[in-house]
Amino acid sequence: MATGIERKGTYHIVTFGCQMNEHDSEVLAGMLENMGYEQADELKDAGIVLLNTCCVRETAENKVFSLLGRLRRMKQERPDLIIGVGGCMSQQEGMARRLRQMFSHVDLIFGTHNTHELPDLIRQVVQNRSPVQAVWPGSGGITENLPVKRKAGLRAWVTIMYGCNNFCTYCIVPYVRGRERSRRPEDILDEVADLGRKDYKEVILLGQNVNSYGKDLEGLIDFAGLLEKLEQLDQEGGIEWIRYMTSHPRDFSDRLIETIAASSKVCEHFHLPVQAGSNRILKKMNRGYTRERYLELIEKIKTNVTGATITTDIMVGFPGEDEKDFNDTLDLVRQARFDSAYTFVYNTRPGTPAASLADQVPEAEKKARIQELIKLQNAISLERNLEEEGTVQQVLVEGESKTGPGLLIGRSRGGKMVVFPGTQGFVGQIVKVQITEAHLAQLTGKLLLKG
Repeated sequence: MATGIERKGTYHIVTFGCQMNEHDSEVLAGMLENMGYEQADELKDAGIVLLNTCCVRETAENKVFSLLGRLRRMKQERPDLIIGVGGCMSQQEGMARRLRQMFSHVDLIFGTHNTHELPDLIRQVVQNRSPVQAVWPGSGGITENLPVKRKAGLRAWVTIMYGCNNFCTYCIVPYVRGRERSRRPEDILDEVADLGRKDYKEVILLGQNVNSYGKDLEGLIDFAGLLEKLEQLDQEGGIEWIRYMTSHPRDFSDRLIETIAASSKVCEHFHLPVQAGSNRILKKMNRGYTRERYLELIEKIKTNVTGATITTDIMVGFPGEDEKDFNDTLDLVRQARFDSAYTFVYNTRPGTPAASLADQVPEAEKKARIQELIKLQNAISLERNLEEEGTVQQVLVEGESKTGPGLLIGRSRGGKMVVFPGTQGFVGQIVKVQITEAHLAQLTGKLLLKG
């Protein structure tokens, strides 16, 4: 265990929520290490504890409140401990004040728009020995060249844009992340090229809606154009695979499908959150497309992109959803035949239009519907995986599998986990694996040769 003197120069970050938050935490860590702090693996050994929060789900907020309650005792035992709360939850209207009232032991509260200010905010806390609250009400520009401490491995996240303009009625993101702001393409290209030089094999491009990339750059470039430029990057032994998340179905253009179909680097994995299969509910959600348009998009992708895998997000229990609406969702799932789906029940988010809608669905009904949806999708997922048996897949080998000795695990271009016999020397390589057996959560196979 670290001593009090050792703790003063250490930090620990607890991250809640999405990949965007995970990458934001890498930036927070980079800034702290530039200040001379070192990472503590255990929360109890840290001199600075930062909570990078999420407010998309109520469960995420409850976890933050619970952890802050536990940290109160740690602060009593170690008054020099610095506790900070940042991220989307802090950015919610009135939340910073609420946090100060509920958790007086918190030293620092900052939002999503002024993450780059962290070093100055930490210095203020240390020098003034008093709490600091700094939450910008709106988004400024984009601060480039911030230090990043990335997790060791084969893949890296690269943010290409911030914010969201969609204002789905259930979603808090536009209110806490701000309006859409795209990074300039040259900055993205430089970052990806640098990652290639550092032996990363795969990048995941991040944005609340990557399909909107470039709309604020006055016609300079769009998302398809960015993918084309990334495809052309000349890197010896550099980035080989490109993924992205998340795509909004409304903005998925024919040009984008054609660009992905022609690319050797962009993986054939399409994550397209549908949210609901009822036109009435989709309209209430302000999703901007119909079930017919969505199914047409799925068909275009499957027709034009060989080996495409399609995953989605589906919500049940949106206000006003009746049995017919839910059956429309089940019918869409049967037609689309998703490879997998992230399914969840609607819960109210204060500050969103849907929170004040009448006809909130009873919790018991939500639970019954989600179980029926999961059962259907699991059956389809297994069927889709069984269709992979006998095929040869390119797999990026991530490491040894925990399922047994002498087994490796990796991810296919379609985003599926693959387990196969092999030696440690293949880790970090792209290999060809023939799929011999399919399961719900993964595929198994035999190594053929290097990909």
